[in-house]
Amino acid sequence: MRPVLKIHDLYVGRVVLGTVLLTWAVLLGLDVMLSLVNEFGDVGEGYGVIEAMAYMAYTVPRRAHALFPYAAVIGSLMALGQLSATSELTALRAIGLSRRRLSVTVAAAVAVLTLLMTVSGETAGPWGQRQAEALKTSSRSQDMIVARYSGVWAREGDTILNAQGGQEHDDGEDRWLELRNVRLYEFADDGRLQSLALARIAEHRPGGWLLRDVTRTYFDERSVSQTHVEEERWESRLDATALSADIDRPRYLSASELQAVIDYRLRNRLDASEFQEHYWGRWFYPLNVLALVLAAIPFAFGMLRSGGMGKRLFVGIVFALGFWLLQTQFVQLASVYKFDYRIAYALPTLIMIAVSAFLFRQRSG
Repeated sequence: MRPVLKIHDLYVGRVVLGTVLLTWAVLLGLDVMLSLVNEFGDVGEGYGVIEAMAYMAYTVPRRAHALFPYAAVIGSLMALGQLSATSELTALRAIGLSRRRLSVTVAAAVAVLTLLMTVSGETAGPWGQRQAEALKTSSRSQDMIVARYSGVWAREGDTILNAQGGQEHDDGEDRWLELRNVRLYEFADDGRLQSLALARIAEHRPGGWLLRDVTRTYFDERSVSQTHVEEERWESRLDATALSADIDRPRYLSASELQAVIDYRLRNRLDASEFQEHYWGRWFYPLNVLALVLAAIPFAFGMLRSGGMGKRLFVGIVFALGFWLLQTQFVQLASVYKFDYRIAYALPTLIMIAVSAFLFRQRSG
């Protein structure tokens, strides 16, 4: 098999890309329309129809990323089924094009879109979701608040932070977290309370934390002392991502943000399993898409030849949903029995590839 692209590779790739994109557009359109109808239920109090439509527009990249695996497998099956139904697949096989070469061509075409979706899932998806939430919140409150915090508790090493309230600001050029009525409890190695700092405002900007109007009380073994400063820097690796992790859904965060939250939680001996689940899901996303498409290809060389579009669509949906259910079960087992999420994501993929290889040999025999 020569790796050089030929005209039949370009033709098959173009058919696959066109069918996948069309399937993707239909699935995305249905999802957006149904979600928009549901979003209209929140209209009111400054949040109008235009704002609801803008909110949905911002969430399109995230929805497209989530729906792409299903569009990829359904579109690929329909494309190869269409080529088979019009005898073009038979003609390509007659001129010596192997099934392996056809499979590689299909996978390469899907890989291009998969790469774009992986990048979008790490950039446009999380950004759009944040903008959508900011739009909804600002439409209702008429200010620049992105997210509200109330009764925040966080741990960073031997220091525990508590804030009575706060908000995340965004003025278009700068974004920062502001907490109000902050208490910092610093403990010694033996568990004794070493100091208590009361700060009226705590701001987290790219340069770190800045505490304003700070009164700090030190508890020695036999005495208590107190100091007051207008502002001071707090050297801490605690950031806004860790504080907002319980507010933002993990599936809306990028892999880098998920990693930051995981590091923070593990560093402070907190449960990070939910974030690890979504983090490894991001890494296995492109592999899952390609494995799912390759596993479905053998159906195009046999049972789909005589089937119509409805049959191909049905098989594609069942195949995609079956893989999703299988992987979901493995991930849930990993959560319950506390084994590595990488194993949970890898096993269904390996199973589907093994089944595909078996079917491929059967249909090639």
